[in-house]
Amino acid sequence: MSAVTPFGVRLRGAMADHGPLCVGIDPHRGLLESWGLTYDLAGLERFTMTCVEAFGGAVAAVKPQSAFFEVFGAKGIAVLERALTELREAGTLTVLDVKRGDIGTTADAYGEAFLGQDAPAAVDAITLSPYLGYESLRPVIELAHVTGRGVFVLALTSNPEGASVQHARLPDGRSVAGAVAEGAAGDNAPAREAGRLGSVGLVVGATVGDAVHDLGLDLPAMAGPVLAPGLGAQGATAADVRHVFAGALPQVLASSSRDVLRAGPEPQALRERAAAVAAEVAAITAT
Repeated sequence: MSAVTPFGVRLRGAMADHGPLCVGIDPHRGLLESWGLTYDLAGLERFTMTCVEAFGGAVAAVKPQSAFFEVFGAKGIAVLERALTELREAGTLTVLDVKRGDIGTTADAYGEAFLGQDAPAAVDAITLSPYLGYESLRPVIELAHVTGRGVFVLALTSNPEGASVQHARLPDGRSVAGAVAEGAAGDNAPAREAGRLGSVGLVVGATVGDAVHDLGLDLPAMAGPVLAPGLGAQGATAADVRHVFAGALPQVLASSSRDVLRAGPEPQALRERAAAVAAEVAAITAT
């Protein structure tokens, strides 16, 4: 197989070109209805393809939430696959929010479904859940390395229930979230040594306050991108982002869904709102 450009390298370039923003495509009932669309397959398709028109070629990355397509069955998945294809043709990176996590041959299959060379719904990166143990993700991470794709592993999520697992301490005193970050750092070591952004990222909410520091997450040493939901609609401010990600701001890829999508349904208005949010995030994360 010929050499491929790693996801981290491509993401760094996209962030430089368009700003450090990943825009979500979240076609849930409330958003469709706020756009004057019916909550059915036709409404799903109209909403999704409007987002593709607005964001394709205009933002660093787009993050469809798989569940909102899966709820419509096979025809909903077909809409998702069409969107992914058209975003890829527009030159826009895609991060599919699926939060997969399993073991053995099942993990292999999840990896092939999204990150494989011949995947029917190929994306540039997916979200992963490490709570069967970080090493359970090994088949997916290794496949992503081979195909030049990436992953974002859940580390510190913004939902209050997450703390019961992510803040817990291991027998050696490390936090669960800290151990996940160390796993990513190990996988990104070659990229760090080469002075480039790694392809194994973390998901860390911009709303987690002091948790990154208190739980011992060394994000600069992790050397991969940090997908950071929470800015805007979930309440995180510029000051919060600077506080949470101090020392790792150049690695931050802010994720915004509702704050941008509420500007619809006109593609131009969506594009303009995404550009404004990207500029705001760039100003926040500039060092």
